[in-house]
Amino acid sequence: MRPAHPTEQAVGMEYYVTDADGVGGHLREDDEEFRVRELERFDTEPVDAPTDAYPHLVFRATLRGWDTNDFASRVSDALGISRERVNWAGTKDKYAVTTQLFSVYGADPDDLPDVNGAELEVLGRAGRNLEFGDLAGNAFTLVVSDPEQPDNAAAITNELQAFGGLENAVDGDDEPTPVGVPNFFGQQRFGSRRPVTHEVGLEIVRGDWKGAVMAYLGRPADAEPESTQDARTFVEETEDWQEALEGFPNRLRYERSMLHGLVECEGEPEPDDFRAALERVPSNLQRLFVHAAQSYAFNQMLSKRLERGLPFDRPVAGDVVCFADTDAPDELELPDTDRLQRVDDRRVDSVTRHCERGRAFVTAPLVGTDTELADGEQGEIEREVLADLDLEPGDFDLPGEFYSSGTRRAILVRTDLEVGLEPLSLSFALPKGSYATVMAREFLKVDPVDLG
Repeated sequence: MRPAHPTEQAVGMEYYVTDADGVGGHLREDDEEFRVRELERFDTEPVDAPTDAYPHLVFRATLRGWDTNDFASRVSDALGISRERVNWAGTKDKYAVTTQLFSVYGADPDDLPDVNGAELEVLGRAGRNLEFGDLAGNAFTLVVSDPEQPDNAAAITNELQAFGGLENAVDGDDEPTPVGVPNFFGQQRFGSRRPVTHEVGLEIVRGDWKGAVMAYLGRPADAEPESTQDARTFVEETEDWQEALEGFPNRLRYERSMLHGLVECEGEPEPDDFRAALERVPSNLQRLFVHAAQSYAFNQMLSKRLERGLPFDRPVAGDVVCFADTDAPDELELPDTDRLQRVDDRRVDSVTRHCERGRAFVTAPLVGTDTELADGEQGEIEREVLADLDLEPGDFDLPGEFYSSGTRRAILVRTDLEVGLEPLSLSFALPKGSYATVMAREFLKVDPVDLG
């Protein structure tokens, strides 16, 4: 275990679990060198199935240079239908080659447009549209460009195998190696160049609406253009909303929308005015603020568990575990956080056996109104983190999109890893909600900006 990059420490990822030096380099030299393929669990009927019972056309798309939302809009525009009739299970980045499912209500195969940068394969029909729950996970192949010490990959792989409790697993020279990594929320959750999303969320959960707005408008980052840094500094120093609005670049449309709301206030804005300014941004971003605060606390809990030397691959007394989703694809261990069990002294050994077989997973909370904290040492960690952040579960009883009941999340993600050498590449699969960068960061050990 060694200290992480300072930018990662700022979002709660205090450590790398591997001691070996990183290979260096960077990801996403080219879109073709970052590939993502959805692991699907969605059944379809033949394409000639009756459209009254199966009105949704399902197709697989391999996309280059398209993010999911923009591609869906392109399809709906070409078909002359509402964007709401195009659905998918997981959102993907445009700076990659991505393969994923889409469903379109009321479309026929011949209706689908030819789209530059997209290869479409019609799979059949379905009685309902795709939803987030239909995504089991994703398979990744990442190429490391310009590695400085590629030979270090072998030592890192061995350490990750041990961390996952998999050192006795059988793997041959030509077979993938089973490994484990902490299930941190990656830098993308908080912002790679300006990681403040969780800071906004923490202010919201503490009830400081003005503090939340100022965290979003202000707090300039060195990675931003100088004009943006100047605009953020000005609004922090003056709170002159009108002049700040005139100085904020047009590309910062969410910041400008907040400022418009504050300019429209009569007199000095009240707390409710700051809340209203926050609510001018899209609802998914409002939810993301609070989710990022939960994710930051979760990352902190994992870091403190590492500090205490507690295992990630098996429980200690007081832990809360979840069980495996039995419908997961063969290449995935997929936790089902709706099936929880508290582990007391009598159950440690039996639950450990379940964890060894991939049937159970130790969890930590994404804190919300319904959260029940663990007992034992993990419970001490959870309470310590919340106390340091001045939070408690009841604080998440918030209005509108800011409300969260919370859930739990596995603290370890295990997968079969294949390391290619010429070029250096990492191929692995992760359950939905886990980040490819939690694997890549252990190998590269670089500034998160270089992880893409």
